[in-house]
Amino acid sequence: MPIRQMKEGSEQHIVIKPQLQNTMNPLQKNPKTAQNGKGPPITEPQNNKIHNTTSSPPSRNRGRRRGRGGRKSDQGEAFMRPSSRPCTAASKPVIVAAENVLNVSVSSSSCQLVATGSGFPSSSKSLCFAPRPGYGQLGTKCIVKANHFLAELPDKDLNQYDVTVTPEVSSRSVNRAILAELVKLYKESDLGMRLPAYDGRKSLYTAGELPFKWKEFTIKLIDEDDVINGPKRQREYKVVIKFVARANVHHLSQFLAGKRADGPQEALQILDIVLRELSIKRYCPVGRSFFSPDIRKPQPLGDGLEAWCGFYQSIRPTQMGLSLNIDMASAAFIEALPVIEFVAQLLGKDVSSRPLSDSDRVKIKKALRGVKVEVTHRGNVRRKYRVSGLTSQPTRELVFPVDDNSTMKSVVEYFQEMYGFTIKYTHLPCLQVGNQKKANYLPMEACKIVEGQRYTKRLSEKQITALLKVTCQRPRDRENSILQTVQHNDYNEDPYAKEFGIKISEKQASVEARVLPAPWLKYHETGKEKDCLPQVGQWNMMNKKMINGMTVSRWACINFSRSVQESVARGFCNELAQMCEVSGMEFNPEPVIPIYMARPDQVEKALKHVYHACVNKLKGKELELLLVILPDNNGSLYGDIKRICETDLGLISQCCLTKHVFKISKQYLANVSLKINVKMGGRNTVLLDAISCRIPLVSDIPTIIFGADVTHPENGEDSSPSIAAVVASQDWPEVTKYAGLVCAQAHRQELIQDLYKTWHDPARGTVSGGMIRDLLVSFRKATGQKPQRIIFYRDGVSEGQFYQVLLFELDAIRKACASLEPNYQPPVTFIVVQKRHHTRLFANNHKDRSSTDRSGNILPGTVVDTKICHPTEFDFYLCSHAGIQGTSRPAHYHVLWDENNFTADGIQSLTNNLCYTYARCTRSVSVVPPAYYAHLAAFRARFYMEPEMAENGGSPHKGGKAIREGGESGVRPLPALKENVKRVMFYC
Repeated sequence: MPIRQMKEGSEQHIVIKPQLQNTMNPLQKNPKTAQNGKGPPITEPQNNKIHNTTSSPPSRNRGRRRGRGGRKSDQGEAFMRPSSRPCTAASKPVIVAAENVLNVSVSSSSCQLVATGSGFPSSSKSLCFAPRPGYGQLGTKCIVKANHFLAELPDKDLNQYDVTVTPEVSSRSVNRAILAELVKLYKESDLGMRLPAYDGRKSLYTAGELPFKWKEFTIKLIDEDDVINGPKRQREYKVVIKFVARANVHHLSQFLAGKRADGPQEALQILDIVLRELSIKRYCPVGRSFFSPDIRKPQPLGDGLEAWCGFYQSIRPTQMGLSLNIDMASAAFIEALPVIEFVAQLLGKDVSSRPLSDSDRVKIKKALRGVKVEVTHRGNVRRKYRVSGLTSQPTRELVFPVDDNSTMKSVVEYFQEMYGFTIKYTHLPCLQVGNQKKANYLPMEACKIVEGQRYTKRLSEKQITALLKVTCQRPRDRENSILQTVQHNDYNEDPYAKEFGIKISEKQASVEARVLPAPWLKYHETGKEKDCLPQVGQWNMMNKKMINGMTVSRWACINFSRSVQESVARGFCNELAQMCEVSGMEFNPEPVIPIYMARPDQVEKALKHVYHACVNKLKGKELELLLVILPDNNGSLYGDIKRICETDLGLISQCCLTKHVFKISKQYLANVSLKINVKMGGRNTVLLDAISCRIPLVSDIPTIIFGADVTHPENGEDSSPSIAAVVASQDWPEVTKYAGLVCAQAHRQELIQDLYKTWHDPARGTVSGGMIRDLLVSFRKATGQKPQRIIFYRDGVSEGQFYQVLLFELDAIRKACASLEPNYQPPVTFIVVQKRHHTRLFANNHKDRSSTDRSGNILPGTVVDTKICHPTEFDFYLCSHAGIQGTSRPAHYHVLWDENNFTADGIQSLTNNLCYTYARCTRSVSVVPPAYYAHLAAFRARFYMEPEMAENGGSPHKGGKAIREGGESGVRPLPALKENVKRVMFYC
């Protein structure tokens, strides 16, 4: 395929200081590349002056070059030998290294930074992230509105007090009730008219000092949950309030003004707690969100659940000052039903007359464990209990001792004699409440679920779909809902906000944005359309051929769907083969063996039969592709197929659902052909700027782009491992094809443990490995080049983990590079990608069709790096995709470390352009593809975990529980991917 035109030449080594700022915008160097839709931009190579800039004396450069990967590195192992295949740019420099290398030692208790060069801090607290290098200028300027509301900074002292409650209380709501009673009794006297804000645990905050440094109070509180007949029971608590510290508001104002790089987290935390105080009293708090059935009518989700609407609220430091971020939210709650009705909905059948099966009991027990219920058989007394289990016997068989003489009485008799309550449904089990030593029995019909309990367990596909319908709001509707929430909350009349002197604007922020141009895409020369300029984030494959179409000569098909006849399956395979041909692949129309019909419960047997039958017929040659037809509802079948194919047989598979097999849509077939091509090692399209070597800080020298992500088990799974995945580009200068690796690690561990590792081998001594090292070696084999620059997109990291993740993972990258050749240290840019944030961008005028896509969302390519972004650090919001339904969520990119000295335009344009190279569809995507691929790979690897037997000896489930090896806790490793699988984009 005539894609790359390379010129022979030797490498030149230039050292650039890490803090050197770019003196020009490389993307504005050539005005002729502006996208006007009339034709592709010119493709002459461009000079990029920044790479010829050195400000260090030659003697200093020589010293650094030797220490950080200069010419001496060519003496190392084969990985480091120079290549004679640089890109055809007018200048071909290589940035060999940064000045300093981080060595990080991370213990179980802390993360410590140790500097091996000058200019680095001695601890993580003094580490500074990459500063903003300026603001972007590229693109068409426009105005967007953001769901950020300016908060006026208070001019009062913020004081923190420590709160100790005796006896200790674990419930935040009870703690709050105690402090509310204290404020009610002592506000006008001992508290000096102060109205404090409380975090529900150990800290109390005031605007101005309290009249004391230390004081003890005695508070009596009525315990509603322990009410029995007669007068209400009181509990007595001792509360000690002690002065701790004063928060520095001046420090915060300097930080917001960009005069200080370190944000005073304690002051921000206090203001956040103050603004949440009233909402906690009004609504049901869940994390940073608040829910209520009064905000919008709850919508049923099925199986006894309903969707509540609410809002998210967070105070944030931004360039415009302090900002209150408000967004709409939805969550699943357990419906406040009588337990009998909940059980009937959960099981989907009437339970008033039929006994329950064992599977019914297990389902009820899982759903109700931990749920709070209130009794309904005692008139006005509504005592509350938390469900701990379900009895194995029906109510009519349950007896218990009523005195010290072990006199037994049945549950039915007890309720009749004690409360005059006749139990009707004696065939049903009882709820168990309390602990195992002293468990109480409650008949289901005597209990009702307490309102306002969020459902934290896994939702079914049907429930997820129903919840998404509730959540999904068009941009205009979402914006109106947000504005109504702000007006309803009326922060300026909030007594706590008044007390602390916080004023919130009811007008959302108006922000200057830019719409970046879409990149030109290159397709194969033999197609009618050789290049393509996407329109509003979309294009299609009509008249185009894949830039690198692969050949599929040896394939087979297994049909696991009973409703698909062999003739239908054959017709579908023919249509798919034709579409692959039309799209630019070579696809043999005939399978190696006839389509094989199999039962879903014999998946491993069927896969191995087809595999061996094909290998025998092909006389030892490998099967290249396995097509699999699945029932629409296939349970664990899909995961089993992927696990067996990718870790056991070394097969690339493509699964298709029955509904698509019958429908045979051209669009569906085209998308499947795209997926098949990249799974076979091909490329569908590349950026035109990439092959003409005009991407700043990527085209000039061999550059590898990584994507990394960690996925964690669902809530409630307390033993399953987390899965880490890393992908890396395997082609240069195109950066379109990726290889991926996955590994299991400790439960809920965010730091990727296997980026770099060493172990002792009896024969070879200390051996180095890890995902970074393996992917660097893979890049060298695939391209003939050693990577001279690393760009690392890291997904899934929260702000509170930025320091720890950067220190640990940047050090792993450094060590992986040094393990290949001691002085090999290419410069690294480390970017965190966040999708789980609550900033939304809206068109300034919803009626202006030129500023929105068809869904009413802002245009793809819209980027914001001012006003609502960080006061000093290098971050931006990018909406790189066209909306389909609901309100688009821009991705938030935060550049934590940048030794490549990207301009704002450089990293924003690169990120936006990469979003058009996602292999699975002809649309730009919402997250940069390497991060997207890492997420897909990590999700795929969940299917690889070995099945484990359930705790009660029942059916197996996917677990991968932590195990003990050699006396230490560890994680059972995932089965290894086959070599032919890990080289391609198997996760697509």
